[in-house]
Amino acid sequence: MGNYENIAFITAFVSYGIASFLYVGYFISVNTAVSRWAALITGWGWMFNTLALILRTINAGRLPLVNGYEFLIAFVWAIVLFYLWFEYRYKIQTVGLFIMPIVWLLMAYVAVAMPDSQKAIAPLMPALKSNWLSVHVATAILAYGAFAISFGLALMYLLKESWADKNIKVDSLLYHLPPLEVLDEISYQFITLGFFLLSIVIVSGAIWAEQAWGSYWSWDPKETWSLITWMIYGACLHARQTYEWRGHRAILLAVIGFAAVLFTFFGVNYLLSGLHSYA
Repeated sequence: MGNYENIAFITAFVSYGIASFLYVGYFISVNTAVSRWAALITGWGWMFNTLALILRTINAGRLPLVNGYEFLIAFVWAIVLFYLWFEYRYKIQTVGLFIMPIVWLLMAYVAVAMPDSQKAIAPLMPALKSNWLSVHVATAILAYGAFAISFGLALMYLLKESWADKNIKVDSLLYHLPPLEVLDEISYQFITLGFFLLSIVIVSGAIWAEQAWGSYWSWDPKETWSLITWMIYGACLHARQTYEWRGHRAILLAVIGFAAVLFTFFGVNYLLSGLHSYA
């Protein structure tokens, strides 16, 4: 990792950490000034996250979409991009409490636990020298980012639902959380977007696999878990459209789906081996 790239990464990492604490402070104090500072620092961190990706592109001479380090910082970039758009669009700052700690923990993993060997720029494997690389991995990053927002909304839903029948003080943030119906609907919208993008991921990956390995589908662990994730979110959308699932049941599927997303990356990469072991 180059010096300037490292500085940009650390700045983003620290900014996301500060923003996480500010969103916690907002949850405790219900002070809108705190939420504004949290959003500004989140945006600041995202700019340096973007700069880190740009510098990586320059240093590597290719898009930063190849190894685990590059995927994670791009994944974080997509989550924060969707979150900033969400906050601007819906003016619901409380979601930051459920999103930014996830972002910070992913960055912390890269900073503390990921070996330097996995951060180094290495020559592309022959299988990765394809134009499908950009389509396949970029859409995966955006799909996972959308699913992360739906997960944050699902956590908010479950928290508010658990307090729905209890006496909540008017000056507490729980009282001011959006209605359950709103959280359910927006979570559904992000799941729909993520499902569409994940469908592109699977189709583009199959085409790429045929070109690289001579087979559209090999039941590689990452292929299999991507399909499992797709089926979970597909079941969520199908149940909503066909059986009018709303609320708690649909929200639980959103949580299970994001658990599958995390396993598709961490579990497959570090516990299983296969054709995607370099990713």
